[in-house]
Amino acid sequence: MLPTYLAKWMSRLGTENAFVVLAKARELEAKGKEVIHLQIGEPDFDTPSNIIAAAKKALDDGFTHYGPSAGLPILREAICKEMKKTRNLDVKPDQVVIAPGGKPIMFYTMMTLIDPGDEVIIPNPGYPIYESVANYVGAKVIPLPLLEEKDFRFDPDVITKLVNEKTKLIVVNSPQNPTGGILTKEDLKVIADLAIKYDCWILADEIYSHMVYEGKFETITQFNGLPERTILLDGFSKTYAMTGWRMGYGVMPKELASYMTQLQTNVVSHTASFIQIAGVEALSERTDNAVNKMVDEFKKRREVIVAGLNRIPKIHCCMPHGAFYVFPNISAYGIDEQTFADRLLNEGGVAGLSGTSFGQYGKGFIRLSYANSIENINKALNKIEDFVKKI
Repeated sequence: MLPTYLAKWMSRLGTENAFVVLAKARELEAKGKEVIHLQIGEPDFDTPSNIIAAAKKALDDGFTHYGPSAGLPILREAICKEMKKTRNLDVKPDQVVIAPGGKPIMFYTMMTLIDPGDEVIIPNPGYPIYESVANYVGAKVIPLPLLEEKDFRFDPDVITKLVNEKTKLIVVNSPQNPTGGILTKEDLKVIADLAIKYDCWILADEIYSHMVYEGKFETITQFNGLPERTILLDGFSKTYAMTGWRMGYGVMPKELASYMTQLQTNVVSHTASFIQIAGVEALSERTDNAVNKMVDEFKKRREVIVAGLNRIPKIHCCMPHGAFYVFPNISAYGIDEQTFADRLLNEGGVAGLSGTSFGQYGKGFIRLSYANSIENINKALNKIEDFVKKI
């Protein structure tokens, strides 16, 4: 029950349980219990030193003042080059909005496009902030099931039935949080065709675009007619281990960018100027080697955690193809996923997240992040194996 002084729409706002579980884990650690942290979606690597040096120099050079709400021209230009390099997408700086993290782009997208009652298609299980913000603005959320038997891709026949004249926005996230699944070019073509047929928008969350372990990254903007109706979300947190720096960006049609910029002016004015200068350095070739090393290490960890989970009786874990999460099926133990995750933390000393933290189709699963050392992953696997023997 909300306090009576709060506005009624606060009841529609959700949260991100990774931070809730982190707080619980810290409480246990404060009491002397060892906890292996596999709950948070944060690279355990330091920000590359050249990026840190660029930020320090930017402070010395006076980048401590107000800047344009949409972002510094030098970074917006660098992002345009990044779009050409990684997506073969031609965009102009006035199509780029730089924000303090990726979440503001999600919020700005919903605020600028969605009226109460509009339908929004959201992958499920999916990143919880999509649904939280859609509910907050009064949208009708339509979950798109991602299926374990399809490597956590969707059934084309299902999405074809879900999209209609009331659909205003389709959220696409590939590589995906929480499952590590990746949509194929054929999957994206199905969504692209539906978006054109029903004249709806796409929010393409591509924050894990550099973390693809087999094949190549596919973007929905490759299809004719899609750049004109897509808000492409990317950022610096995951690829460059810059979670605490808080910087993301959206690439979109020019007119929409002007409205999102207006929102940003009202909310935060702009992203910190010296951090934007560090972003220019992050996008330079000088950082490529550090990024490649990090992705190679994640791939090694992926092999260890998937093999280890599948050796534990009654657990089945698909091999993720991107990001740094696994989404093992624990339903054979006969207890619900929230109880499993809670007991795993309190009794087993491993912090993970309930699958239903990511929506109704996460029932029977938990999410574990392998953004931790192989030593700690192996320790966590041993703890999980010991814990399930008590169930």
